[in-house]
Amino acid sequence: MNAPAPNSGPLGQERGIGFAIVMTIVTIGIYGIYWICKTYAEVKRHRGEGMGGLLGFLSCFIILGYFKLPQYIGRMYRAEGNENPPVSGLTGLWYIVPYVGAFIWIAKNQGALNAYWKAKASGSVASTSGATNF
Repeated sequence: MNAPAPNSGPLGQERGIGFAIVMTIVTIGIYGIYWICKTYAEVKRHRGEGMGGLLGFLSCFIILGYFKLPQYIGRMYRAEGNENPPVSGLTGLWYIVPYVGAFIWIAKNQGALNAYWKAKASGSVASTSGATNF
């Protein structure tokens, strides 16, 4: 059986970074749980490998999930020829910064995904640097 080409699955949904952060605050974290599950599921569908929504969310309980999601996003960029992705596994370190770290982590991951989905829909991801290189 032939495996699907990497990054050939359906594209995910672009989401507003500010919306994701505000909704996470307003819902006292419930939207953040939804966001993690949905993002993991979209990345897995697109890549054809990795953890899905529920497993990705559960892996966050042992901290692993906060490092795996940006690692998967970085691998999506590399598979498209971009050797300098805007996020990597080390982006998970933002999550341990008190008070604002989780929001920076969401912003970096969602910004990288938004740039990737937009670039993939229009042609080439190789030159995309991502929206949140801070």
